[in-house]
Amino acid sequence: MLPISLGAGVLAVAGFAPFNFWPLPVLSLAALFALLARTASIRTGFIVGLTWGLGFFITGVSWVFVSLSVYGGMAAWQAALATFLFCAVLALFPAAAGALQARWPASPALRLLLLMPLAWGVTEWVRGWLFTGFPWLVAGYSQVPASPLAGYAPLVGVYGVSFLLAQIAALLAWSVTTRGRLAQRAWAVVAIVALGVGGQALRGVAWTTPDGAPTTVALLQGNIPQDLKWQLEKAQATLESYARMATASPAQLIVLPETALPLFEADLPDSYRAGLASLGRKNGGDVLTGVPTGSLAGAYYNSVISLGAAPSQRYHKVHLVPFGEYIPLRAVWGWVIEVLHIPLTDFARGAVDQRPLAIGGQRVAANVCYEDAFGEEIIRQLPAASVLVNVSNLAWFGDSFAPWQHAQMSQMRALETGRMMLRATNTGITAIIDARGHVLASLPPFTAGSLSGTIQGYAGSTPYVRWGNAPVLALWGVLGAGLLVAALRRRP
Repeated sequence: MLPISLGAGVLAVAGFAPFNFWPLPVLSLAALFALLARTASIRTGFIVGLTWGLGFFITGVSWVFVSLSVYGGMAAWQAALATFLFCAVLALFPAAAGALQARWPASPALRLLLLMPLAWGVTEWVRGWLFTGFPWLVAGYSQVPASPLAGYAPLVGVYGVSFLLAQIAALLAWSVTTRGRLAQRAWAVVAIVALGVGGQALRGVAWTTPDGAPTTVALLQGNIPQDLKWQLEKAQATLESYARMATASPAQLIVLPETALPLFEADLPDSYRAGLASLGRKNGGDVLTGVPTGSLAGAYYNSVISLGAAPSQRYHKVHLVPFGEYIPLRAVWGWVIEVLHIPLTDFARGAVDQRPLAIGGQRVAANVCYEDAFGEEIIRQLPAASVLVNVSNLAWFGDSFAPWQHAQMSQMRALETGRMMLRATNTGITAIIDARGHVLASLPPFTAGSLSGTIQGYAGSTPYVRWGNAPVLALWGVLGAGLLVAALRRRP
């Protein structure tokens, strides 16, 4: 049982980018649910779920080791141990789902078809916000953009898609494990087909409409090695490299990655700043660049600022990465600063009510790196924004799955909001994503270059923009209440 659970967890990772075999997470969860259906012990359910989670997370987020060891300066054995412990903590969430359903007083069919998908969806959602959240590899991301289930993303977001995926997995498991009549299995097939057909039909719905004239864009990928990025003697070369790429582009909106300029805004040479602003005005638009703002003497922010036709505008990152951009509970974890060689580990948070930047002929909802993993935070700037822009520095993760998985989350954000998404990254994946989640163009990773194209702004709201995760949470609340009532009635 446990080797099957472990293997199923490993297999599920191939459903995500860069592999994109989207049916595999469905089959993996079906295998997990079939195993859980055979258990009536909370302990066994916990262990089966934990084993699946270890296979899934150790395979899927192995890039944490690269970040800690190669770029964080941690000894290899320490990085390996920290990565394992981190994955073990993440594995507690599928373990909790396995334990939760094990002894619930319900019929086998109700337990498999309703309780297991519900437990799966709720534990994924909790993982997305507990201790600031780690929603990486939420199952719904694997369905973007090719699966029929992607059609549901504008309605219910990634957690709703995850729940539907889990529901299909439960139907598959039930059709295999049930001893019922053939008609029951036929109904399972009908339900799966109906969900697929419904999702495919929804893919053709235009939830938002084009707004305004198209805008020419250029997304710059500097490919600055992480171990050189913050060396003061290399800063001038970095500034010159980005200036050359920007100057070569006639685009209205030129976007540089997160902290592309490795100096505080106040330390930028006046001539350099004026040159970028002049370029933006000449092109009839703006240059948008990542740069730290503030100062070490006071509060400082991971920001993007605009230079060009409009007065300079800025966005300060709100959702910071624990241990990467700030140290939580510094009295307890302050020693981490001495172990990890990470510059600027005490960023301040930006205000949650920041509004879109009116630049380059668009209303830009800017977000920085990890922030686009949180759909409900992205929609704070909607429907006012006409386009989404993510700036990232993923050099921390080397040649791993992380940049591809991150780009897939950007594709989900485009689908949820009905907006195009622009991604400007230091080492990849720099891409232009359309409002249906498809990558229109991208640069090869670990190359320096400029990605040029034309984008269209959009107006209007998808159901997800209007209501966020509320409908899914309400549905889960109703289902949970129904299961509780059914359990109470079954008691003698």
